[in-house]
Amino acid sequence: MKSRIGLQLILAVAAVSLTVFGLLSNFLINSQHRSLVTQMEQHAEQITETIKRSTRYAMLRNRRDDVHQIIDAIGEQEEFTKVRIFNKEGEIIYSPDRSALGTMVDKRAEACYACHEADSPLERLSTSRRTRSYTDSEGRPNLGIINPIYNEPNCSSADCHAHPTSQSVLGVLDVTMSLDKIQQQMAANRRKAILLTALAIFSTSAIILLLHQQLVGKPVRQLLQATEKVADGDLTHRIEVKRNNELGKLQTSFNEMTRGLSEAQNQLYQSDKMASVGRLAAGIAHEINNPLTGVLSFSSLLLKNATDNSELRADLEIIVRETKRCREIVKGLLDFSRQIPPRKTRVNLNKTVKRALDIVDHQLAVKNIAVTTTMKEDLPSARLDSNQIVHVLINLLVNAADAIGPRGGEIFVSTDLEEIEGNQMVEVKVADTGCGIPLSEQNKIFEPFFSTKEGKGTGLGLAVVWGIINEHNGSISVTSQPERGSTFTILLPTNGRMELSEKSHDHERRA
Repeated sequence: MKSRIGLQLILAVAAVSLTVFGLLSNFLINSQHRSLVTQMEQHAEQITETIKRSTRYAMLRNRRDDVHQIIDAIGEQEEFTKVRIFNKEGEIIYSPDRSALGTMVDKRAEACYACHEADSPLERLSTSRRTRSYTDSEGRPNLGIINPIYNEPNCSSADCHAHPTSQSVLGVLDVTMSLDKIQQQMAANRRKAILLTALAIFSTSAIILLLHQQLVGKPVRQLLQATEKVADGDLTHRIEVKRNNELGKLQTSFNEMTRGLSEAQNQLYQSDKMASVGRLAAGIAHEINNPLTGVLSFSSLLLKNATDNSELRADLEIIVRETKRCREIVKGLLDFSRQIPPRKTRVNLNKTVKRALDIVDHQLAVKNIAVTTTMKEDLPSARLDSNQIVHVLINLLVNAADAIGPRGGEIFVSTDLEEIEGNQMVEVKVADTGCGIPLSEQNKIFEPFFSTKEGKGTGLGLAVVWGIINEHNGSISVTSQPERGSTFTILLPTNGRMELSEKSHDHERRA
């Protein structure tokens, strides 16, 4: 298809160029031909005037030999085909061709018919009728010009061969010049025009082809190759956009489409994984919960009775402590597997944030962590499950406190209003000055059982957070730099629905 489009374009350009250049060349050649013929006519007119002036004195003195010599000298020149002088009846009285002397002009011939209509005598002619172009019997083009010899006072009053005053025209000087050189030049010009037209068409087509390959062909090939890679499952492929034209915008749209597909795939993968893990967790929790309760009960009872045996008491304390830890993990598994749909009501997000802060305020103060809040005033209410959002914020605040550690630090909480693709969203940010998250781990933190706390956590907290935000049709993202802290951003639709093409927890993730 690519070659056919290019071929159609080249053929269209060639056809248009052929038409344009052909018409232009034809116009120029015809104009040049008319110009050359006009110059030849002017040249012939000047020559006839020169001949008349050269022979005037000899004619006044009736020196026929002198007139013949002048006519013969001029007729020997290559450019002249014929040089003749007719009298008023059309009889040839002077000519280099002695056999033509005394003969009458064929007044019906093509070259003479304009001068001798029927059998009427020669009369005064207008200037426009003095020249004529015709082809002789051998097929050669000729230009003929006649210049009447008018009766002058010096001629009519001369003693030698006086003509009556009533006779206005004494004869005609007829000069015929060959147009072979002009025709040859025009033929050469036509060949040059054809060659130049072909060269122009070829050059134009080649330039158009190169431009087509660079401006259209290459971007289209990139799009086709990218489409094939996406069809093979590679949603990470991106096209480098170099131009801000229609194809550049198409490439940008393609990149946005693949990015959206990648995010949708990640979300679907995360949802499927969460669902699978949830079902597995529910089964495991139910299976081990009862035996675990029995172990904890009996170990606690034995610990209570082991007052004298310090060695046994230490072992039982370890058993009780680790059993309680297992019970917390099981509880987390049950909470994770029993995520219920949110009960949404119109909620003021600022009040929900303050509620979460009040719950963890003492815990943060003990760890010497200062909290700075920036709440946007007149924040519109949103359809949320207040309890679930409080659970999400508490989880993020506790994680932030753990990231800061015993040295103390700051947590920044803010709310704002955002407009994303025509959807009004409320935004909550929780930022800390803790240890941060390595770049290699940032895309894993929302996965079940993945933890950055080195055995201190169950790895289910952020997975539950992600599930709650997902049930609210929102998105959660993280930006973090090691040793400089992390920022979690939550976006929630005010109307309970988000009409975005796709949403993902990592659409803003960056180092």
